[in-house]
Amino acid sequence: MKRMGTLRLLSDLSHFSGAGRLRELLAGDPAVRVRCSPDGRHLLLLRPPGSPSPQLLVAVRGPGAELERAWPAGHPSPLDAFFLPWPARPALVLVWESGLTEVWGAGVGPGWRLLRSTELCPGGGARVVAVAASRGRLVWCEERQEGAEGWQGPPAAFSHCVCFRTLEPSGEAGTNLGRTHILLHHCPSFGLLASRKDLFLVPTATTWPGVSHILLIWSPGKGKVMVAAPCLGLSHSQSLNPGRGDTWDFRTLLRGLPGLLSPMKPLTVHTWAPTPQGLLLLDFRGTVSLVQSHGGTRAVGTLQEAPAGLAGSAALGTFHGTLACVLGSTLELLDMGSGQLLERKVLSTDRVHLLAPPAPGMEDEEELETRGGLRLLSALGLFRVGWEAPQGLEVPSAEDLVFEEACEYYQRRSLRGTQLTPEELRHNSTFRAPQALASILQGHVSPSTLLTTLRAELRDYRALDQLKAHLVAGDDEEAGWTELAEHEVARLLRTELVGDQLAQLNMVFQALPTAAWGAILRALQLQPDGNGRLRSHAPPDVWKKVLGGTSAAKEPPNGILPVFELLCQCLCRLEPRWLPPFVELAQQQGGPGWGAGGPGLPLYRRALAVLGEEGTRSEALELELLLGSGRPKAVLQAVGQLVQKEQWERALEAGLALGHSSPLLRSEIFKLLLAEFARHRRLDAHLPLLCRLCPPDLAPAELLLLLRTHLPDESEPQTPFPEPGTEPPLTVGLLRTLLEQTGAQGRPSGPVLSLYEDILWDPGTPPPTPPRGPMTTLQASDHPGLEAWAPPGQGLCMTDTG
Repeated sequence: MKRMGTLRLLSDLSHFSGAGRLRELLAGDPAVRVRCSPDGRHLLLLRPPGSPSPQLLVAVRGPGAELERAWPAGHPSPLDAFFLPWPARPALVLVWESGLTEVWGAGVGPGWRLLRSTELCPGGGARVVAVAASRGRLVWCEERQEGAEGWQGPPAAFSHCVCFRTLEPSGEAGTNLGRTHILLHHCPSFGLLASRKDLFLVPTATTWPGVSHILLIWSPGKGKVMVAAPCLGLSHSQSLNPGRGDTWDFRTLLRGLPGLLSPMKPLTVHTWAPTPQGLLLLDFRGTVSLVQSHGGTRAVGTLQEAPAGLAGSAALGTFHGTLACVLGSTLELLDMGSGQLLERKVLSTDRVHLLAPPAPGMEDEEELETRGGLRLLSALGLFRVGWEAPQGLEVPSAEDLVFEEACEYYQRRSLRGTQLTPEELRHNSTFRAPQALASILQGHVSPSTLLTTLRAELRDYRALDQLKAHLVAGDDEEAGWTELAEHEVARLLRTELVGDQLAQLNMVFQALPTAAWGAILRALQLQPDGNGRLRSHAPPDVWKKVLGGTSAAKEPPNGILPVFELLCQCLCRLEPRWLPPFVELAQQQGGPGWGAGGPGLPLYRRALAVLGEEGTRSEALELELLLGSGRPKAVLQAVGQLVQKEQWERALEAGLALGHSSPLLRSEIFKLLLAEFARHRRLDAHLPLLCRLCPPDLAPAELLLLLRTHLPDESEPQTPFPEPGTEPPLTVGLLRTLLEQTGAQGRPSGPVLSLYEDILWDPGTPPPTPPRGPMTTLQASDHPGLEAWAPPGQGLCMTDTG
């Protein structure tokens, strides 16, 4: 039986805020531009410049406030407006011809509010002629003042360039705008049309005729641009990845493709329409063609009537292998494969707009129930066009569909030679998932309620299936893989990371470590603080999942690492210098039975285990982990290694970094280094740092006893000067600085506690000289005992003190 195309009323627009103004604009202005938000709840109507107010209206279905703006005469209205595919909140961007750009958002307060305003052409002298929003990027074509030299054609024909900036949400009420990247220099005026994967650069009425038969297709996910000439059936691919600094001069690009410059007539296109399958174009003869992302072009079909010049309205869309074309007040449905006309309907109005389908994973309950068709918007209401099953056809129940779909799913993944049947799935206890879903459906749960409950899980699992499909197909869309891997890591972090979930997380990190680490960065909210350390604002529940793991030094089962070890291993591969700050940050987290305060291995030892066996580890990373652990034994081990390597300054700085909160550990490090100071002279250059490390409560006598313990044994009497090639001994001059440091806290007022206190606190001024008296000559006869050693004929002069 032949299927029937149906046109069903979804809403009479009374559910939309500002319904009266919405109907008025749809019925009164045929040139109004209509766009739909990714979730299908918001409608944007933008009137061309010079139209009566309001020029902009945003209506919302259900609760929410509309946005209505008008610009007085003499003030330009926006060139174009787009909804942004942000899942957290609805947002739209307005772009003016001057380059002024405004980002508006809802859901962050009452009504709509301006989130950000910026200039796309800050230098002035440029004019935006076309703009599009594609996958988190704002792309525009601007006309610049300078002409293009070295090309056979008018200079103004190649005075344009195509640029883009990334546009992403930031926090609850912020936006991040990336820096400007230039895709094409010295190009003609292009129109910009964006699909979910590709950006199409199409010729316009002002494009120079010599190149008006050429269009370009930029695929950001594949990092390439396709130059196509549909009338010639030719296409050529070039690399264009702005992330690697790629950019192209349009003239240089075409000089290398002389076959595309054959004299041809310009493309006579009435309507362009981007679709998931490619770019649809309708010419003035009524022929519809499809330009695919690889540059190939094929005819889809021919309409019963052709457009009536440029003034006639037309809209194109696809659903379920069907092409829908609204031409004036006529709706035609054609088969995309054969081009056969399937159905033709006459509508009651000629002002009909085809709405783009909602983005995958962002549909609400109504959109999920009406999926599989196209939506038509007019002043009469919102309609859905789709196919209806013929009467008399038995539709299987939801329970039967569950087991049939599950049967096909398991059969594709089964290695058994026998065929699975739905009856076997019903009674075999091995297949519990379809039985659980069937039991839910038997409980008379409404589809909308079930979809609302499972929406997040279904979205995550669908993203995972898409990732698997991309990997199996070998599609080189690295950006898509990255995004899906980030979603998968975020989903796993919301589960209990044990068993299969932990194994799956390990697999994602092995396959896509960069994308997986990016998801961890967002989950833990890690940010550098400018001093080489990390800070985190993540809740304790997230850290509990990250730090939980093995409580003993055991080999992981089947090579599956706990989350903390997995992150340490990933950091060792990607950014080894951030491993010690990450471990230090993790040690500051903790809770009963987990984290740094848990009963298991210390985190620094778990991180060291990831680096490998002792002797094979990176010595620099091992030292940083030991020093940052805060454990006395580990810090002393690290200082000992630094002493063995004679890295004196770093060893001293490690002790000074402890501060006065660890006096015992500082004292142990000082004694270790003092022993080296007593044995050799290689620490003399760092004596000021050693004095700073000296404990304030150390007495001079204790210092000398410590030095004496480590002084080398002298088997021979010392000489004033060391023998050549021998180590100079410790001198009193070097020792004086340390002795002064031990008394730096002030001389005690009580009795002398040490034999050396008088020396340390000697004021440095000699006693006054006694007064001199008359000189007398001492005769040897007066002192007979002096004759034995006094030289003959000489006396001893003495001062008579009276």
